[in-house]
Amino acid sequence: MINTLVFEDDLVQQLAPITTGRLAYAITCASYRLIDFLLPIAGPTVGWVRPYMQATQENDFGEIESQLNNELRWTLIVNARLVPSAANLKQLEALVAIAGSEVAAETAWLTPDKTLAAAIVPTRSLGEGAEQWMAVVNSVADKKGVVGMSDAEDADLFCFPHDVILKNLSVFKDNLAHRIRVGHYQEQSFGVYFGKDVKAEPNVVFDSSRGPIVIDDGVKIGPFSFLRGPIYLGPNVEISEHSSIRDEVSISHHCKIGGEVGGVVIEPYTNKKHYGFLGNSYLGSWINLGAGTSNSDLKNTYGLINMTYGDQKVSTGSQFVGCVIGDYSKTAINTSIFTGKTIGVGSMVYGIATTNVPSFVNYARSFGQLGELPPAVVATTQQRMFVRRSREQRPSDVQLIEEMFRLTASERPADLSSDPIDL
Repeated sequence: MINTLVFEDDLVQQLAPITTGRLAYAITCASYRLIDFLLPIAGPTVGWVRPYMQATQENDFGEIESQLNNELRWTLIVNARLVPSAANLKQLEALVAIAGSEVAAETAWLTPDKTLAAAIVPTRSLGEGAEQWMAVVNSVADKKGVVGMSDAEDADLFCFPHDVILKNLSVFKDNLAHRIRVGHYQEQSFGVYFGKDVKAEPNVVFDSSRGPIVIDDGVKIGPFSFLRGPIYLGPNVEISEHSSIRDEVSISHHCKIGGEVGGVVIEPYTNKKHYGFLGNSYLGSWINLGAGTSNSDLKNTYGLINMTYGDQKVSTGSQFVGCVIGDYSKTAINTSIFTGKTIGVGSMVYGIATTNVPSFVNYARSFGQLGELPPAVVATTQQRMFVRRSREQRPSDVQLIEEMFRLTASERPADLSSDPIDL
């Protein structure tokens, strides 16, 4: 048995708005989070995260320990931005096996640009306190005498938000094969797997010719819906009648989804219940898309899509990228989102989103309006949403909203209006 230390590095900030209020190891991609892979493969798991996210880790990830077990000789250190793919899981398991062998030695697994993805190091080298952990992490890749992993595939990390969308497409089939292999699912028909208490109404069409369809416990699928794999529907997902769900769709637990959806990642407790198109996109948690909301994921020129993050313009290398929407944001009915746009956390969007939307704003530029959305409004909305899902709002939930508002201040123009919000 060995320790695991999963750490957030400085580039986690570059994944905003996905990571503004989400731990990097809790980003879903192709039905898995990195933490889902880490917890079973070793011993005690410790998380080194941004200070303002520590309460979230303590409250929502009870399996995470606060201290390493110094009696264990080796510790697996893992970059929290590592893509949660079945291929990367194999490399992590290989590191764990090295630590358990008689000829174990400090071993590093690096990306092509020499960023540390994971390593095994002697626990004693990490010292007695967390303040020493990152010093060791930062030095491992440069140490002489550290053994590189032989015959290992290059490690891949999330660097920008659109990477989650693109990696979801590329690793989906392998991840689903792993899920089917280790899970509790029963094959209902060729390539269609159900968990417990799944309710699929009459006239639902399943097409697994392009990949498997995995339906987890308690899912409800309305009549006259079409599902084409590869697809993963998490526990207690509800699919509205007449929906089209197709091609690399990963929907986490307790979501309500309808309309036309393809190539997307949706985090827990998000609703897109009505008609409208959502394609090649990432949605965080506690989002609600109003009826008729649609996004574009293809330029009229059919060219490669560029994303703008702050003052950086980044080529995705892909023709198909939709939108990235942060936690707690909402859209009004018939909202349209242009290709390759990001919507920050805690915002409300009306009309047409032709530009990136900052966090904590009322965005109605097509009507000539752009105003600041106070954190108190977002917290009140959060409390009402939590009640609908039988969740209790904790002081730490409100504190996180306030911290996110403070941290995203630079996104918002200085001259925003502050009209009162009707609660």
